Amino acid sequence: MTGPVKVAVLGGTGFVGRAVSSALIARGHEVVAVARTPRPAAEGASFVPLDLAAAGRDRLAATLGAQRVGAVVNAAGGMWGLTEAQMADANVTVVAHLLAAVETLPARVRVVQLGSVHEYGLAPLGKSMPESFTPEPVTAYGKLKLECSNLVLDAAARGVADGVVLRVGNVVGAGQPGHSLLGVVAAKLLEARSRGQAELTLGALVSLRDFLALTDAAEAVAAAVTAPGVAGEVVNIGTGHAYDARRLVTMLIDASGVPTTLTEAPAPGPETDWQQMEIEKAATLLGWTPRRSLADAIADLWAAAVAETDAAVAETEVDTDR
Repeated sequence: MTGPVKVAVLGGTGFVGRAVSSALIARGHEVVAVARTPRPAAEGASFVPLDLAAAGRDRLAATLGAQRVGAVVNAAGGMWGLTEAQMADANVTVVAHLLAAVETLPARVRVVQLGSVHEYGLAPLGKSMPESFTPEPVTAYGKLKLECSNLVLDAAARGVADGVVLRVGNVVGAGQPGHSLLGVVAAKLLEARSRGQAELTLGALVSLRDFLALTDAAEAVAAAVTAPGVAGEVVNIGTGHAYDARRLVTMLIDASGVPTTLTEAPAPGPETDWQQMEIEKAATLLGWTPRRSLADAIADLWAAAVAETDAAVAETEVDTDR
C-alpha cells in the first residue's frame, strides 16, 4: 500500500488506540475508532460503538465493510483488572472474529496486530530478544497474546489477510492505565500534592523491562499500516534497552515535584526478571526507530494526569456553585 487509506482502529478510544489514531491522522489517513467504551476518540477520528468481544464475525464484517476500510489496527485487548477468561475474550476472541470478518471482505486488507513483549517470556540476564527468539510466555496474558499473534500469522500464510504482528514493549505515556505500576504511583502522587509530601510503599522495583514512549509506539504502528513487504512478519517495537522499574518510578516522582519518601520491599533474591528486545528489524522494514526519551514520556504521563485531575476538580466546583 502507498498513500493514505481508511483505517479502523479497534480499541481506538483506549490508551494506545487514541495515540495510534493521532499518528495515523497526522500521516493523512482517515481513521474510524471502533470500541465499546464511548471515551473521546482522537481529534479528527470518527467513532463507531461496538463491543468487539461480543460482536461476531458477521457484525464486525458489516461494520468494516460499511466503513470501506483498507487497513485494520487491533489495539483492543487488555490485562489490567481482568480475569483470565475476560482476557481471553478481550484478546483471542476479538482477533478470531476480526480475521474471520476480513476474510469475507471483497479486498484483502492490512491487519496490524499489536502484540506484546510478554509473548517472549524472559531471557537470560543481559541477552536481547530478536524476533527469532523462541516465545515461552510465563504469564496468562503473554500466552493469550502469543495465541493472537499465531492466528494473525496463520491468516497471512493462508493469504486471507495482509497481517503483521508488532511485538510492543511496555508503553509509557499520557493516559497511563490506572492499574499499571506507573498509573498507581501517579494516582498516589496526585493525592499527595495538596499535602506537599508523599509516602510510597511499593514492592521490589527490580524487574528490568524494555519500556517505550507511547508516541514512539504509535508512530511504529502508523508506519506498519502502509509499509511494503511486512505481511507475515513479526517486528519488535521497543527501545533495545532494559530499564528497572525503580528508575521509572523515580523519574515519575521527579516529574511530579512532590517530595516523596519511597519505601521499597527487599528483593527476594538475585534479579533474573529481564526483557530487552532487538529492534533492528523495525528500522529495516518500517523505517522506524524510537526517538523520545522515557523522561519525556513520563513527563507526558504526569502532565496529562494533572490536567485530568484539575479538570475534574474544576467541574465539581462548578456543579457545587450552581
